[in-house]
Amino acid sequence: MSALLLQDKVVVVTGAGRGIGKGIALLAAANGAKLVVNDLGGAEDGSGADASPADEVVSEINAAGGEAVASYASVTDWDQAHGIVELAVNRFGRIDCIINNAGNLRDAIFHKMTEEDFDAVINVHLKGSFNVSRAAATHFRAQTSGCFVNMTSTSGLIGNFGQANYAAAKLGIVGLSKSMALDMGRFRVRSNCIAPFAWSRLIGTIPTNTEEEKARVAKIQQMTPNKIAPLAVALASDAAKDVTGQVFGVRNNEIFLFSQNRPIRFAHSAEGWTPDGVLARVMPAFESDFYPLQRSGDVFSWDPM
Repeated sequence: MSALLLQDKVVVVTGAGRGIGKGIALLAAANGAKLVVNDLGGAEDGSGADASPADEVVSEINAAGGEAVASYASVTDWDQAHGIVELAVNRFGRIDCIINNAGNLRDAIFHKMTEEDFDAVINVHLKGSFNVSRAAATHFRAQTSGCFVNMTSTSGLIGNFGQANYAAAKLGIVGLSKSMALDMGRFRVRSNCIAPFAWSRLIGTIPTNTEEEKARVAKIQQMTPNKIAPLAVALASDAAKDVTGQVFGVRNNEIFLFSQNRPIRFAHSAEGWTPDGVLARVMPAFESDFYPLQRSGDVFSWDPM
C-alpha cells in the first residue's frame, strides 16, 4: 500500500488551527492531500476570532512541501460554510473529503444551562457539520465520490455531567452521519464518525477542584491530539472505500468500534397494552437489561494504553 494514502486528494478540515484538527491536517498533508485549513480562531466557548491559528498550520504544511490554504469562515453560517467548500474547488479543482472537527464548549449543569449556551454549542457542532457537509454533497454527487469524517463524543454516546448541549450535538452528529451514509451511498459517498479521547484546549476547561478531577485530567493529558489523525486519514483514503456508517473511538493507542442502537428485548400482548400491564409485565421483564446511568469514565475505567 502506498505511503501517500491521500495523494492529490482535496480535504477540508474544520477547526484545524489547533489540537485534533491540526494533527489531522498535518498528517493528511504528509499523506499527499491538498488542504483547506478552516479555523475561525475563536476561544473555547466559540467567541472571538483570530486568523493566526489557521495561518500557522498552512505555513507549516507549505514549508514541508505540501499545499494548503487557510479559511477563517464560520461553519455556523450557511453561506460561509459553502464558501469553505468553494475555496477548495476554486483553489484545487475539486473536493474529496470533509472532516468536521470544529467545536466549542459551554458546560453547565442542566438546570443552570441557558438557551444561549445550548444554541451556541448546537450551532457549531451539529449545524456546522450539516452546513459544510451539505455544501460538499452537491460536488460529491456530481463526481460520484467523496467521504465525510465526523467527530462525535462519548459525552453523547455514553454520558457526562454538565454537557447536555455538547452531548445532544454529538449524538445528533451520529444520526446526521448515518443519514449522509444512507442517502449518499448510491453516489459512492461514505460517512463515518470518530469519538476522540484527547487533551485539547477544550478539554482544558474541565474543572480540577478535587483530587478525583485532577487524576482524571492527568490521564487525559496522556492522550495527545495527534493520536486521532491516523484513523481519520485512513477513513479518508480510498483503501477504506467499503467502510461507512460506522462509529469509531480513539483513546491513545486504542481504537474502538462502537455498537449502535438495536432492539435487545421485546414484549407482546395479543390484546394490547394498558399502562398497568406495561408496569406489571414489561418493566419487570426488561429490567435486567436496562442500561445503568453512567458517564464515559465509568465505561472506560482502565488507564489509556
